[in-house]
Amino acid sequence: MAGARSSQGATGVGGTKGSSRSGGSGRVSGSVRAVGRALHLPVTGTARGIRKATHAHGAGESGLGKLIELHGVNGAGDVMITVALASTVFFSVPTDEARGRVALYLAITMAPFTLLAPVIGPLLDRLPHGRRAAMAGAMLARALLALLLSSAVVTGGIELYPAALGVLVASRAYGVVRSAVVPRLLPPKFSLVKANSRVTLGGLLATGIAAPIGAGLQALGPRYPLYGAFLIFVAGTFLSFSLPPKVDSAKGEHKALLAADADHLHGPHAKKAPRPGLRTVGTAVTHALAANASLRCLSGFLIFFLAFLLREHPLTGESAAVSLGIVGVSAGAGNALGTAVGAWLKQRAPEIIIVTVVAFVLGAAITAAIFFGALLVACLAAVAGFAQALAKLSLDALIQRDVPELVRTSAFARSETLLQMAWVIGGGIGIALPLNGTLGLSVAAAIVATGWLTTVRGLLSAARHGGQARPRVA
Repeated sequence: MAGARSSQGATGVGGTKGSSRSGGSGRVSGSVRAVGRALHLPVTGTARGIRKATHAHGAGESGLGKLIELHGVNGAGDVMITVALASTVFFSVPTDEARGRVALYLAITMAPFTLLAPVIGPLLDRLPHGRRAAMAGAMLARALLALLLSSAVVTGGIELYPAALGVLVASRAYGVVRSAVVPRLLPPKFSLVKANSRVTLGGLLATGIAAPIGAGLQALGPRYPLYGAFLIFVAGTFLSFSLPPKVDSAKGEHKALLAADADHLHGPHAKKAPRPGLRTVGTAVTHALAANASLRCLSGFLIFFLAFLLREHPLTGESAAVSLGIVGVSAGAGNALGTAVGAWLKQRAPEIIIVTVVAFVLGAAITAAIFFGALLVACLAAVAGFAQALAKLSLDALIQRDVPELVRTSAFARSETLLQMAWVIGGGIGIALPLNGTLGLSVAAAIVATGWLTTVRGLLSAARHGGQARPRVA
């Protein structure tokens, strides 16, 4: 019994000591885990918050949430490249030289892009089963081109311009495919305007987060934003394949051709049109496209005209950099607000939205031209951003609604090309004009007035007769 008690006592003492040691190490490991959780929480918490927001209201079940996240990655990568190129082409040289370099950039990149545009749409139309691969390819191409640009921005070599062209073409190809797949990922009770705005808003938020990061990397050296873009686009390449398989499905599609009249627009026995063109997709789409072109032309004009004007004549009491920042933030805030409003809109006629916002920006442009001043310039930038966002969402919805799916990517490719060319034309006018604020904003008002007056009757007529809604695809 003594031996047993002794043994029990020894065991008890030993057990207590062992328990004490194990408790001590447990407390240390628990503390380490707590610190790890505290450090990890901002990342995981942010990721969970993003996932909750992007997957809300059925977007997670339909797959739209993953497209929103992919578009955010796309926006973050694009803004990294934009920061690097803007610093190289515009901000690093005197105003007179910058005008010439910007004009050269527009000419070299956009002239070939115009020739490539008729090829992109039909090529993507032939890939109904490869949409995820097409989006991944556009991401990978930009990742590789970002590496090429990382050396060109340092040396200033001529390869900067073809590489920038490649980035632009890949970005447009991604945008065309992304717009074409939205109807397949539409959650129940979602309008097309609302779905498009959700996707666009995700891209804008990612752009807003990535822009200051890109500026910080630019401060380290011109290469670093492009290295960041490379990593982001590589991630986007893999993320493209996480989209639901129904993105690649041809279920619900039928033969269709762009034709000169409504009888040829769809059906299994569609007749060949001798001269197919974008004008054949319906009056609502063509008028909406013309109105959007006027807003995009205004956007290009304001970007370049105000950039050079404010470099030479900053806003009262502010430096050139601060003046540009105020106008840029105003435009970005307006664009984000327009996208957010689009996300909150219920079923509304896209034609009415376009007519309303173009009239709104026309009034703002006329007011800013008559009473030119710092506050009105910032307000015009905000209103123009708001109108452009809502009008583009409505145009996308009209194309998704009225154009047969088999040729929808062609319609998006051609519309994107026309809008890009309108932006370039506006930018060219802005570069060529004398740096006079009242004159410049008068020209801006004339641009918008031309677009509004030539499309308002057609859009209102199309809204009265109603769109040719197409059946929902699985």
